[in-house]
Amino acid sequence: MLELFIFYKMANEDIRNIVIIITLIFLIVPVFTVNYIFIYNRRKKRHIEEKAQMQLTFEEEITKTQLEIQEQTMQTIGADLHDNIGQLLSLTSLTLNSVELEESHKAHPKINAAIDLTAKSIHEMRLLGKLLQGDQLVGLGLPEAIRYQVSWLERTGQYEIIYSQECEMPTENNPNIDLIVFRILQEILNNIIKHAKATRIVVKLDRKEEKLQLRIGDNGVGFDMDNLPSGNVGMGLHNILKRAAIVGGEVVIDSGKGKGTRIDLIIPYS
Repeated sequence: MLELFIFYKMANEDIRNIVIIITLIFLIVPVFTVNYIFIYNRRKKRHIEEKAQMQLTFEEEITKTQLEIQEQTMQTIGADLHDNIGQLLSLTSLTLNSVELEESHKAHPKINAAIDLTAKSIHEMRLLGKLLQGDQLVGLGLPEAIRYQVSWLERTGQYEIIYSQECEMPTENNPNIDLIVFRILQEILNNIIKHAKATRIVVKLDRKEEKLQLRIGDNGVGFDMDNLPSGNVGMGLHNILKRAAIVGGEVVIDSGKGKGTRIDLIIPYS
């Protein structure tokens, strides 16, 4: 009888413990559920805010890039008006002023030369008109914009430029990404012009596995990779890295003193 009582008492205690455990579970589960929902909603809200901030940053960078391209365009136009078209028109004026109508056999060649100079000036002005389109040039497609930019640089006669496109581009353009890539190209070319002391520039555009690769190399003075330059050069490199990161890309820089510089830009591009 005593053994039965002890067994009964132990069974009741087990049942009571089970009831307590079940009760605790029913109390704790809602608390955990509410806490999980709260954390999830907070993270979701933070994610939405971060996404909105990233979109705002991207839009601000696009606007800034458009303004910089326009500024670069105006600088190029100003230099060309002074160094190229200005000289053509000055030479035209000198040629016409030297014409002596009384001596027709001497006048005709000079007049013809002035006509040729005027035609060249008109041609150059038309090219400048295309360049004035600024970021609209990118709307024609990234390869065309790059080709126009490097050909303009080649016309200065200071550089041997080799440009190759080894890929088929998507039928639909990516205007915002193209704009960033085009501005990075301008930034790199500006660094070469101002600091590299190069005579040869190689530009290669390729696209593999939905990734765009733009390679720009020069035979200039280069720099020590373990001691990156400061000042304008360092700022230029910083801008290149920053802009590449905005479109989810990466930049690989290979340089050495006296060995020139090669910069690879790799970005997702579907």
